[in-house]
Amino acid sequence: MGSEKTYICIDLKSFYASVECVERGLDPLITNLVVADPERTDKTICLAITPAMKALGIKNRCRVFEIPKNVSYIIAEPRMKLYLEYSAKIYSIYLKYISKDDIHVYSIDEVFMDVTDYLFLYKMTGSKLGERIMQDIFSETGIPASCGIGTNLYLTKVALDITAKHSPNFIGYLDEEGYKKTLWHHRPLTDFWRVGKGTANKLASVGIYTMYDIAHANEELLYHLFGVDAELLIDHAWGIEPVTIADIKSYNSRTNCLSSGQVLMRDYSFEEGKLIVKEMMDLLCLDMVEKNIVTSSVTLQVGYSNALHVEHSRGTVTLDTETNADIIIIPAITKLYERIVNPLYPVRRIYITVNNVIPEEYSQYSLFADGESLEKNRRLQKAMIDIKNKYGKNAILKGMNLQKSSTAIERNRQIGGHKSGK
Repeated sequence: MGSEKTYICIDLKSFYASVECVERGLDPLITNLVVADPERTDKTICLAITPAMKALGIKNRCRVFEIPKNVSYIIAEPRMKLYLEYSAKIYSIYLKYISKDDIHVYSIDEVFMDVTDYLFLYKMTGSKLGERIMQDIFSETGIPASCGIGTNLYLTKVALDITAKHSPNFIGYLDEEGYKKTLWHHRPLTDFWRVGKGTANKLASVGIYTMYDIAHANEELLYHLFGVDAELLIDHAWGIEPVTIADIKSYNSRTNCLSSGQVLMRDYSFEEGKLIVKEMMDLLCLDMVEKNIVTSSVTLQVGYSNALHVEHSRGTVTLDTETNADIIIIPAITKLYERIVNPLYPVRRIYITVNNVIPEEYSQYSLFADGESLEKNRRLQKAMIDIKNKYGKNAILKGMNLQKSSTAIERNRQIGGHKSGK
């Protein structure tokens, strides 16, 4: 490979479902199991299904009712805390081979590793090193994995997503020439990293269906369709990706934000939706206090009942001062909710984004703010954080959290919107 880079991307196969199989002493490769919350309706999305079910043609992120009735399977309630424990254990296995400086955690079940300088040290090829790490993961945890190897991050991901699936040892390798030779005419385009249905449909509308087509298309046309994003699309069509793990590690976003989203389990009335917005904003305020950051604006997006087929409502409120005080932000977002949300439409989805957060020490306080009230409120927020950190998120609650339509208590038991497990 000369002076070329070598990257490895390891994916834990059907991670949540595999963990549930291992916990039951079952083989995920031959067991039919889905991870989904049995307390929700059959329209709930399966967080994961085992490779055995994928082999039957069942889609990974299907809804429970979409599973054929003639397929018998085990349904496992999500246990996010357990999955995080497994993920941490597997990360410690990676550290036996590769420095954390050369590892980029892409998701709970997927990592990229720059192994360029390790191959000579271990006297191994990228494939052998990937195979060794996969075997170590399986022997330590029972979790099967697949591995992509490439000369840049894009090719490594594509090798994992497309090539490794058709390899008997679940290991795939791609360099630029191999990519052009084997995948330039591969269809559908949505199999490739960062090509969604919207992008594929837009390309199909002008007769472009493969990476070869993109590579040889009129660039002016592509820039007209996608703007600056066309540059990434063209690079990837040729198998080019200049970004390295070192670049990712050194990157600092120019803008920072916090966000929270919630899909409600039923249609909520206007007043019930307002309660949820207050609860979500309250938790975001505590999060900002704990992180010592403040904001000067908050964006609210509200989606309505699926049956209505209407566009969501969206708006932003600008605050008089940079703050994390709930006594300032909650009334502001409540007024925003009352202004932008149609009171006749049932609410189903709520998203809040705290925009352009900055460290508290850099903030400028308003001359009109009541300093004494703000300081008293801050001490109260700090006390709540201390109690929650010591005794659990539900150790201290506000009156609104005890109302019938509140979701705060249940969400406090979750990780990433799913049950944390016992």
